[in-house]
Amino acid sequence: MFDPRLNALNVVRLLLAVSVIVWHSFPLTGASRPPWPVVQLLGEAGVDGFFAISGFLIVASWMRNPRWRPYLRARVLRILPAFYFCLVVTAFVLAPLGILLVGQGFPDGYLGDSLLYVLKNAGLRIVEAGIGGTPEGVLPYPGVWNGSLWTLWWEFLCYLGVLILGLTRLLRFRVTVPILFIACLGGVALTAAGILDNAELINGSRFGLMFAAGALIHQVKDRLPARWWLVGIAAAITITASVLPDYRLVAALPLAYLLIAGGALVKIPGLRLRNDVSYGTYIYAFPLQQVLASAGLAALGVPVFAAVATILTLGVATLSWHLIEKRALRWKRSRAGMTPESVTLTAGPA
Repeated sequence: MFDPRLNALNVVRLLLAVSVIVWHSFPLTGASRPPWPVVQLLGEAGVDGFFAISGFLIVASWMRNPRWRPYLRARVLRILPAFYFCLVVTAFVLAPLGILLVGQGFPDGYLGDSLLYVLKNAGLRIVEAGIGGTPEGVLPYPGVWNGSLWTLWWEFLCYLGVLILGLTRLLRFRVTVPILFIACLGGVALTAAGILDNAELINGSRFGLMFAAGALIHQVKDRLPARWWLVGIAAAITITASVLPDYRLVAALPLAYLLIAGGALVKIPGLRLRNDVSYGTYIYAFPLQQVLASAGLAALGVPVFAAVATILTLGVATLSWHLIEKRALRWKRSRAGMTPESVTLTAGPA
C-alpha cells in the first residue's frame, strides 16, 4: 500500500508539527497543565511520531541505495542548511524583535552573544539556549529562544546509527532491529520505574525506541497488512496507553503503525503535499511563539495564541522550504545524477 509517490506522510508530519505548537501554547499562555494522558498524547507523541516516520523512511533510503556517501549527503542536506539558517534568523532577526517588543533594551555585548549562539550550536547539539540572558520575562521559558532544536541532535544520531549498521552489514540480519527495539524499550521501562535517571540514556531510549519502531515496520512491510480497521485499533491502543506512566511502553509500535499505515492508505491527490513545510514548521515554531509571547499575545489564551502562532509559523516555514530546503534537495539530486522529476520529495526531517 505504501507508494513513495503517492502518500500523505507530509500531511501527517505537518499535523505532528502543529501539535507541538499547540502543546507549547499551554505553558506560554499560563494555562493549567492538562491531565497526564493529554500531556503524553499532545506533548510527546508529536515528536515521537517524527522519529517513527523517520525510522521507516531512513531505513528504506539505505536499503534502496546502501552507499555511505549519497546516504550521508542526503541526510546532511536535509537537516543542516535549514537548521543553520534558522540559527541565524533566530539570533539576528527574531531574538532582537522579541527584545524590542519586551522593551528591556539590548544587553551589553549582544552582537557577540548572537554570533556565539550560532557558532556554539552549529554542531547540531544545542549547548546555548539563550542570547545574552534573553529572552527575559517570558515565562516559563526565560533564556530559551528555541526549545525544539535539541531533538535534531538525536535525530541525526539515529541517522548515523543506520549508517553504522548498514556499513557493518548488521542491518541485513532480521534480528538486529528487534534487538535494538527491545533494548530501547528496556531503557524506557527503567525510566518509567524511576530507576534510570541519566538524561542521555533517557533521551536515547525514548528516541531510539520510536525510530526503531518505524524501522521495524519497514522490515515487515511486505507482510504487515495496511487496513483502516487496524489503524483504528492502533489509535485506540495509543489513546488507552496514555494513562500509563509512559505510553510508549505499549504504544510505540501502534503509534508508528497508526502514522505510517495511515499515511500510506490516504491516496487523495490533494493531500500529497509536494511542498514539505513540516520541518520548517517544527524548527521555527518555538522562537516565533517566544516573540508572540514577548508581544503580550499569550494573554489571548491557548486556542487563539496557538492559531496565530500556527499561521505565522506556516508562512515562515513556507519561505524556508522554497528558499533553503528545496534548493538543497535539488543540489542533492543533481549530485546523484537525477532530474527533479525523477524523485518525489517524501521525507521531512528525514
